[in-house]
This record gives sequence, structure tokens and C-alpha cells, in this order.
Amino acid sequence: MAHQLKWDSISNWLHSFFKTSSVNTSFNLLQVKFSAIQYACSEDPSSNSEKAVSLIRKAAADGAELIALQELFQTTYFCREIDRKFFDWAEPVPGPLTDRFCALAKELKVVILLPFFEKRAPGVYFNTMAVIEQDGSLAGLYRKMHIPDDPGFYEKYYFSPGDTGFKVFDTSAGKIGTLICWDQWFPEAARLTAMAGAELLVYPTAIGTLPEEVDAEKEQFMDAWVTVQRGHAIANGCYVAGVNRVGNEGGTKFWGNSFVCGPFGEILARGGEEEEVITTEIDFSSIDPHRQTWPFFRDRRIDAYGDILKRYN
Repeated sequence: MAHQLKWDSISNWLHSFFKTSSVNTSFNLLQVKFSAIQYACSEDPSSNSEKAVSLIRKAAADGAELIALQELFQTTYFCREIDRKFFDWAEPVPGPLTDRFCALAKELKVVILLPFFEKRAPGVYFNTMAVIEQDGSLAGLYRKMHIPDDPGFYEKYYFSPGDTGFKVFDTSAGKIGTLICWDQWFPEAARLTAMAGAELLVYPTAIGTLPEEVDAEKEQFMDAWVTVQRGHAIANGCYVAGVNRVGNEGGTKFWGNSFVCGPFGEILARGGEEEEVITTEIDFSSIDPHRQTWPFFRDRRIDAYGDILKRYN
């Protein structure tokens, strides 16, 4: 009980500090309205793209300036199985897919985070996120760095390991750190991206319950999924968004629950298990006072971390 009272006291003080501290007055206020879009996909990429366009328009009509889609937004999560036919779904860059969404971003004057199956060259494919500026220009690409290989997640068959390194895009809607799904379990990825200046880490995702898993396992895995990303927000003093798909694909039930949390790990917005647009305001001006209060970057012992480069010490 004493520990809880002490924690409540600290939490209340931090909340008061962020609202009243004069530190905030020396910074230009930067608030961005962010939307995470979650939906179910069919095996028709064109209909999935149409659904994405419709939901992006809905988010923009509600005032969103930065809009993120789920991992592999225009296809099913085909990595559940190994089949060469799915390579036909891959798209080049630039190409018809990026051209279409660049035009949409320009029309709506929004920044779009577009995760898709990229064909880089014959036999070379990536799990990629394109960052599209509000003027319709392609700001760049991030290619998923951590590639899983587990039952139901046979990504190594389809994707080469990312070759972009960890990326931050300084957009008109903030400094966005682009990471994808399996990346979200690695604190090193979050740290390096935050150290490169990210104010918001965005993780498009495809995660759910496998056919052989029971409800208790689903709750355990989903709690871990949310917890680890909230931890990244706290440890790095930044915002984090997880954008997950919904629907049942081949027995795998994707649980949605897309969410956005703040630098204190607080949940700002969270979806359920149905198709929806999750929208919230993000106030980047809160990051600096938060890092002044919890100076993890200041106190890092960079002289003592050499063993992090080993597979196992």
C-alpha cells in the first residue's frame, strides 16, 4: 500500500509538472492528430487497397494529419504459409501502389505511413514501409530489420533482412521512427531509433491468436504485446503507436487493439477487435520536459555496453 501511495504521488507530480511547468513555454507547441487504421483483409489486393483509401479519407475528414496503416496493408498475412504464388503480390518502388497513395496524400494533405510487400529485384523482396509526405512526395523507405521464422510466421521465406538500418523521417507531422511488427520486441531497435531523433515510434503489426491457442494464451500474448511497447515509450521518452490488423485468416484471428501511448506509457487511445480508425492528439512538446524529469539518455553508461554487440555473453 505504501508503495502504491508513493507511486500515485510521483504520478500526480509528473502530471502537474507537464501541465504547469514554464519549461513548455520556451518551445513551439507542436500537436499532431494521428490516426491508426485497423481492418480485415481479403485475398483481393485491389479491394484491400480500396478499403484503405476509404478509411484514410475518413481519418482525414476527422482532422488526422498523420495516418498509419497495418503491416502488409493490401494483402492477407500470407506468411502464415509457404507458397510461391504470394510473390505475385509484391510491388516495386516507385510503382502503381506508391503512386496512388502519393496522389492521395497530396489530395488530402496528410502524411501516410504505408506498409507493404516490396519487390526490390528478381528474388529480392522486403517487408517495407513507405513514408509519404503531405505534398505527395515519397520521403523514403524503411525495410523491416528483424525477420521472424516461426509456425504461422514464415517471413524468412519471403523477406530479406532490412538493409536501411533504423530510420527516422523528419516529416511535416513530426519526427517519425518507422519500425515493423517483430521489431517491436527488441529494445535495441526502439533505443537506436529514439536516439536518432524519433518523437513517435510507429509499429505496423500483424499479430493474433493461432488456431491451436486458447483464450488464456491470447490474453497473455496480447498483454505482453502492449506492455513491451509501453515500455519502449517510457524508456525512450517518446510516443509509441502499434497498428494491428483484425479478422480471421486461415484460422489465425488477428486481435486488433491498435493503440497509442505517451512518454509515460499512458494509453491515449485504443481500439477493439473490429475494423475502426483510432485517432488521438499527440503533443510533441511534452517530450523534452519528460526527458528532463526522467533523464535516461543522460544517465546511459555508454562506456559499459560493449557486450551488447555479442550474440550472448
